[in-house]
Amino acid sequence: MRTIDFTSGSIFRKILLFSLPLMVGNVFQQLYNVVDTLVVGKFLGEAPLAAVGSAYTLMIFLTSILIGLSMGSSVYFSLCFGRKNFDRMRQSIYISFLSIGALTLVMNGAVYFLLDSLIRFMQVPSEVVPYIREYLWWIFSGLLAVFLYNFGAALLRAVGDSVTPLVFLIISSLLNAALDILFVVYLGWGVAGAAQATVISQYVSGAGIFLYCLLGRQDFHISGKDMTWDRKVFLDMSQLSLLTSLQQSIMNFGILLVQGLVNSFGTTVMAAFAAGVKIDTIAYSPLQDFGNAFSTYVAQNYGAGNRDRIRQGIKTAGKMIFIFSLLASGIVSFLAPLLMGFFVPETAEDVVAVGSRYLRIEGSCYLGIGILFMLYGFYRAVKRAAVSVVLTVLSLGTRVVLAYFLSSFPEIGVTGIWLSIPIGWALADMYGMIKGYRLVR
Repeated sequence: MRTIDFTSGSIFRKILLFSLPLMVGNVFQQLYNVVDTLVVGKFLGEAPLAAVGSAYTLMIFLTSILIGLSMGSSVYFSLCFGRKNFDRMRQSIYISFLSIGALTLVMNGAVYFLLDSLIRFMQVPSEVVPYIREYLWWIFSGLLAVFLYNFGAALLRAVGDSVTPLVFLIISSLLNAALDILFVVYLGWGVAGAAQATVISQYVSGAGIFLYCLLGRQDFHISGKDMTWDRKVFLDMSQLSLLTSLQQSIMNFGILLVQGLVNSFGTTVMAAFAAGVKIDTIAYSPLQDFGNAFSTYVAQNYGAGNRDRIRQGIKTAGKMIFIFSLLASGIVSFLAPLLMGFFVPETAEDVVAVGSRYLRIEGSCYLGIGILFMLYGFYRAVKRAAVSVVLTVLSLGTRVVLAYFLSSFPEIGVTGIWLSIPIGWALADMYGMIKGYRLVR
């Protein structure tokens, strides 16, 4: 049984060992849409690429609700694990699975009903609408798979197992890449083929990890005595899950608003942003993984009452975040044109130029989002998820307001959108560190 108990032993070693599979897994998680973007950009052209990029932003917003609920529940699982209260942990697994699963089904029906309204809200240019509609029609069918995978992964990570989710993710990501090439390049199924490849692969990982948790882990085995609805457990988990989901959805709703602004600048900027966001997300995903690993570390120690160990972990994780941030910033800033070239044809010089400028502005400031991920993880773990919501509102509110304000000046234009991002991170970091200092001193 692959688990890590964070309540004892080397802090650096355990956070690193737990983080590494998360990092690799996050890269493969991004490959779902990155491969779509790469294949579509290279073989189908600028308008389909713009469609897939905008669809990605919308899908991330919707799935962030489910991911946030799963992440919030996992904090509760970690608290139970830290207290060695395994009966309560199994009961909470049952309650949260039913609750989030039911919400997933409701959401799935709603997004199909509102599909055209969502596309209009995103201000998608007319030449891109047919492509994004076709892509989303298929991609929405994978929402249930997204829930199954993320719930299973959150459950396993809550008890210190970050390796098993990685195994299922690698298998499905490689399958996605193979199916993308088959459906788009050889069979000529267009953006629908790219979406179908993603959905099939998502169900492989979702069903696989669900069956593993159900049949392969005795500590997660739900018996009749665990299948009871405890209102207190539900409310305790809801406080964590709803606030975490709110934080995630606010964050991605802000990004969705920015995507609508980006779309108003035309297909070239849309295509550049689509490719740039994929590079961006892969580059700082290790920082997000450190934040999630740190959250599990803090939650287990918070449940066990080890306050001194939490303070030691803050120092260790902070140093790790600093090093990885500088490394990621250096690579992205220096190699921006080369990285953009992976996603668009060599003839698309305007797309490469716009995307490179975006990457160099935002990429040089990854330390800001690294600290923010760490703060998110800390406040979730100490049952102060409401602070994470405030941090998100500060970060994304600043970003959205500044993006619309700065880009309205012709001499600044779309660059104003790029500049607003690190400014939002910095404001949220300052607030989060000041408030966090008061909690741990």
